[in-house]
Amino acid sequence: MPYEGFRPDITPLDAPFWDAVRRHELVVQRCDRCGQLRFVPSERCRNCGSPSATWTPVSGDATVYTFSIVHRAPTPAYQADAPYAIAYVQLTEGPRMPTRLVDVAPDAVAIGMPLEVVFDDVDDDLTLYRFRPKESP
Repeated sequence: MPYEGFRPDITPLDAPFWDAVRRHELVVQRCDRCGQLRFVPSERCRNCGSPSATWTPVSGDATVYTFSIVHRAPTPAYQADAPYAIAYVQLTEGPRMPTRLVDVAPDAVAIGMPLEVVFDDVDDDLTLYRFRPKESP
């Protein structure tokens, strides 16, 4: 069944991020001047204003910063999955990212819940990142 969900509008600014996701890697920008990590990608560092940044791998470990449970999906493509959780997660390295949570019942999601990144190869052209509860060691 073809993927009918939303597709990111990939721009030259964020193409390195999506290329990494396709390789099943998670990266964020690191300011070359002050070292500040940032997501979403931007042309200048919010901390020091530098236009210079390097795409840097991060662990993919995170915690739920805030979340919402979707009961009425925005399009029919998502309705079969409702209810589901969308969240902002805080990476161990600091930046926050929007995401969809997977492999967790909506009523089990909690702020501070430990998570790990997973990758969803939805078709030949698109891989999406998601987060799921981190398994205990």
